Amino acid sequence: MKETGRRQGAMSPCAACKLLRRRCAQDCVFAPYFPADEPQKFASVHKVFGASNVNKMLQELPEHQRSDAVSSMVYEANARVRDPVYGCVGAISSLQQQIDALQTQLAIAQAEVVHMRMGQFPTTTTTASTTACSPDQKMAPDNSHHHRNHQTATTKSFFSMDMVDQANMGESLWSC
Repeated sequence: MKETGRRQGAMSPCAACKLLRRRCAQDCVFAPYFPADEPQKFASVHKVFGASNVNKMLQELPEHQRSDAVSSMVYEANARVRDPVYGCVGAISSLQQQIDALQTQLAIAQAEVVHMRMGQFPTTTTTASTTACSPDQKMAPDNSHHHRNHQTATTKSFFSMDMVDQANMGESLWSC
């Protein structure tokens, strides 16, 4: 669309040719990606990569990939201008730290939900341990089998629950 204007001679040179102070040819590799009305776009790319490197990169790519390559170069160049040392790696690192902090907050919130659920519902460990034992085992004063069954039932039910399942808030936490 911009090239038809250039063929007629009505359009100004692309931002790259204008910055480089050269004549913008009809087959200018920069023209489709660096329009005249966005001079800062090429200026930052030129400052970081250099015009000849950008030209080489675009020439080596198939035309259908050039737009994505230019978008990547513009992003990297703008990040490098803002942070000359780390560039986009600094931005990625910052975002990764935010993700880590949010995951920690989520884990804490999930633990608080579990804690609150455990406080809301009375535990039925005596019922579970009573039904797990035979009548003879209930009468034994120091029965390790009874204690082992109680631990297994409690551990199994605690780890089988879904910590994020908000739909089952009314159900018992201790169901298997």
